[in-house]
Amino acid sequence: MAEYDLLVLNGLVVTDSETGEFDIAVKDGKIAKVVPRGSLAGEKSKKTIDAQGGMVMPGGVDAHVHLDEPPLFGKSATADNYETGTRSAIAGGTTTVITFAPQHKSEPSLLACLEATHARAKDNCYSDYSFHLICSNAGPKAISEFAALREAGISSLKIYMTYEALQLQDSEILDVLFEARKQKIVTMVHAENGAIIDWTIKRLEEKKLFAPKYHATSHPPVAEIEATYRAISFSGFIDVPILIVHVSSPAAAKHISDAQKKGLPVYAETCPQYLFLTRKDLDQPGFEGAKCVCSPPPREGEQDHEGIWRGLEDGTFTVLSSDHCPFIYDDPEKGKKIVITPEYPNGHFRYIPNGCPGVETRLSLALSANRLKLQKFVEVTSTNAAKLYGLYPKKGALIPGESDADLTIWYPEGMKEFVLKNEMLHHNVDYTPYEGRTMKQWPRYTVLRGEVVWDKDNGGLVGKKGYGQFLKRDVSTLAGSKKAEWNVEDF
Repeated sequence: MAEYDLLVLNGLVVTDSETGEFDIAVKDGKIAKVVPRGSLAGEKSKKTIDAQGGMVMPGGVDAHVHLDEPPLFGKSATADNYETGTRSAIAGGTTTVITFAPQHKSEPSLLACLEATHARAKDNCYSDYSFHLICSNAGPKAISEFAALREAGISSLKIYMTYEALQLQDSEILDVLFEARKQKIVTMVHAENGAIIDWTIKRLEEKKLFAPKYHATSHPPVAEIEATYRAISFSGFIDVPILIVHVSSPAAAKHISDAQKKGLPVYAETCPQYLFLTRKDLDQPGFEGAKCVCSPPPREGEQDHEGIWRGLEDGTFTVLSSDHCPFIYDDPEKGKKIVITPEYPNGHFRYIPNGCPGVETRLSLALSANRLKLQKFVEVTSTNAAKLYGLYPKKGALIPGESDADLTIWYPEGMKEFVLKNEMLHHNVDYTPYEGRTMKQWPRYTVLRGEVVWDKDNGGLVGKKGYGQFLKRDVSTLAGSKKAEWNVEDF
């Protein structure tokens, strides 16, 4: 009789395609069996978890996480490094993160940026990890390195349509998309019109309106709507898959949905801040609103939230990521308060470090909302990210012999609700924008490649720093270019 490394019994197993009462056997870090409940009775195992009827899902895959990034805008720096960020991910049920290897405008090479990011992550991670390259200098050297990136296991990169330090011009975007098509790379696009934002900021500054709440005003929905349509147009012209990141506007989502209905390989991501926060969260006394400053900003209210939830339900949004981009609030040297000066006692919205923490709360917030069907929840929080970014079926699935034994095991129904406090979390940040929210679920266990790394009731974080492995990724398994060849005469 075979001896397994781990048995997970009596669970309600949920994948993107099936829900049922199954037991799971794990051997050598892989899923060995998924069989009807009771079928593993009498089997030997080094460890057994009784799920007690709780949900058992593939480990979360968060494909939009900023960790230990060198300053790109002034002196501010992300609060979480690879140790603190990945321990936070594990505690929240996420077993794989894809972070960013950023390229400065002054740096010609992407491969050098990849090497530097590898050095920051190596031997420091609790979760498995990979990287997207941020391309802000789309010169000949960077473009020529796309093939080498693929050889190095990188099959995605990110470009920006705003921010002077990162923004590419339209012709540069086309250069990136054209080479990305040849190398089968998925291009993530931060779609906001930089000129509209700069124009609006100038008008606000002329009126001496500097409080954090004006960050939302300075990033109007039209900036996102226009840039989203432009990015889709470029994608259609080059016939190349793109993913529009952190979509906040239902009107932008409508452009994406229309493109998808035409058969274009356009994918989209949204984040919890666009489901749970509004611009009112930026309108707090003094500087408090800075805690929720991110780009695009949270929108107006319930109607916008509803539009984003519908986009998750109907498939407009391929993935629900965190966009974990953490800054310490009470830090005047590298954090949010870097903008507080005698001239601006309540700060200046233009220079507030953009981003919110969220890698640990992503799954529980979305599940506690009880809005998505369970299979859809798994699809947008795990499986689709694995498929889009070349990790499936190793990640995001529970396929015997093929999938890593990455599991998020939730509490049985009837778990006692609790109020979220930042002190409960494992990031290196002094706040959470979701402080005080009632949580109806939290991961009971997180399992990474067969090892229990989070046991909420018995030690909490029980995994080891350095157990996380770098993941070399293949091409996306979602739909790509429609034509085998590209000819400028075809358009």
